[in-house]
Amino acid sequence: MNTLNEFEAYAKSIGYAQVLVKEWQPNLQLETHAHPFAVQAQVVAGELWLTAQGATQHLSAGSQFELAANVPHEERYGQAGATVWVARRYPADADADADAS
Repeated sequence: MNTLNEFEAYAKSIGYAQVLVKEWQPNLQLETHAHPFAVQAQVVAGELWLTAQGATQHLSAGSQFELAANVPHEERYGQAGATVWVARRYPADADADADAS
């Protein structure tokens, strides 16, 4: 997607309720952690390395990724940091989507 509005419209069309713009500091490393929400994301600027389930992905501007809720992962950001559009779907959102169908 080329704009935040396009990303947000797409994310909401597939059940993601919250969309954020996240700015990550240069050379930031986040040790293994997990989130209680699923993520659909697009890197807008900079780069990061995402390690989950034994595999590391190098993601740069234009790259997209998904991460299910509660999946342990690590993040490492490049020398310029990164800007990432992030859509979050909490389990309650997924239940509401199921109830609506």
